[in-house]
Amino acid sequence: MTTIGFVGLGIMGSPMARNLVTAGFEVTGFDLDAGAVARLAEHGGKPAGSVGEAVTGADVVVTMLPADPQVEAVVLGPDGVFETIEAGTLFVDFSTIRPDTSQRVARAGAERGVRVLDAPVSGGEKGAIDAVLSIMVGGTAEDFAAAKPVFDAVGRTAALVGPNGAGQVVKAANQLVVGGTYALVAEAIVLMEASGVDAAAGLDMLAGGLAGSRILELKRETMLARNFRPGFRIDLHHKDMGIVLDAARQAEVSLPFGHQVAAYVQAARSQGLGDSDHSALLAVLARQSAREEN
Repeated sequence: MTTIGFVGLGIMGSPMARNLVTAGFEVTGFDLDAGAVARLAEHGGKPAGSVGEAVTGADVVVTMLPADPQVEAVVLGPDGVFETIEAGTLFVDFSTIRPDTSQRVARAGAERGVRVLDAPVSGGEKGAIDAVLSIMVGGTAEDFAAAKPVFDAVGRTAALVGPNGAGQVVKAANQLVVGGTYALVAEAIVLMEASGVDAAAGLDMLAGGLAGSRILELKRETMLARNFRPGFRIDLHHKDMGIVLDAARQAEVSLPFGHQVAAYVQAARSQGLGDSDHSALLAVLARQSAREEN
């Protein structure tokens, strides 16, 4: 496998495509943003003017798209991936979407003789840039093994977690934990600041103890500075929490804290923070306690 057709060169897709080029793959990329395509070409990739052009002749086709409607349109729709892709090709969808959408894509792929993996990632923009993403994969063991060189080029860890759709379930669980952790770190900051405590020193202590997390490691300084430049936008986490709650309904389980996290994320969007980093849950919680201006 040496040639990759890559569709979706956004915040996550662009660095992932560049890392594949660096790893020695021949990458042909397409995105509706012509600037993103041009930047990939500057890094050694090949520009494509359409989905079909990116897909034609590729050993592996990769998509990294925002949500279910884009995946359905780009993969299953007219002039989409499955209208061009050849039988036997490996198709890897790195997008975060509903499990049932991934299963539908896998069935459509099987009808065309295409091998399909759902492979949502965790790690945010920095993880994509540094090629240290965690990749949760749904599909067959044979196809997972075939895709391992691709996963190794863009991530630090990759695991097959079950059949098609299973990767999306694990990603939903990941986003539930991430959102909940952000909310709790935000509450800890509000509590310390309101109590006159040195919150920076306090978070340093938390990060070094049992409460430590990657979020505390990477985000505590920017959260204290109220720097919410997006690495992963609230709008996308809002979409992901919808997936979490939908998966819970399908599995018939109760996620009471998940509903609360989803409400916080919705509040952030309602307050105009949709384009901010998901650490902006701090702004929502601080406003609830009248610690910040609206």
